[in-house]
Amino acid sequence: QVQLVESGGGLVQAGGSLRLSCAASGRTFSTYRMGWFRQAPGKEREFVARISKNGFSAYYADSVKGRFTISRDNAKNTVYLQMNSLKPEDTAVYYCAAGPMGDSSARTYEYWGQGTQVTVSS
Repeated sequence: QVQLVESGGGLVQAGGSLRLSCAASGRTFSTYRMGWFRQAPGKEREFVARISKNGFSAYYADSVKGRFTISRDNAKNTVYLQMNSLKPEDTAVYYCAAGPMGDSSARTYEYWGQGTQVTVSS
């Protein structure tokens, strides 16, 4: 069992930055791929970024490529999402997720956090 707790969301102006954190419980963090997803009101949950178990490989949605960076610290059981050059269309609830074979599909993740709200004003 893995419990995930996100933090770092908030209100920011367009062009600004935020850093999301997701802290995981348990001693098996390094055995999970980690992903970030987001869901805007009235829209489906969508993939944002994911990172390999050792942190060496990262993958991004086209909409955030070049602006967002995912990273992890296995010693701290934490995954991060650095978000720069934020746009109003980035407004959503952001979720972190863990799964041994997680990829860009939400169905491949077993554990989910409760989400953190990110609001970007124009």
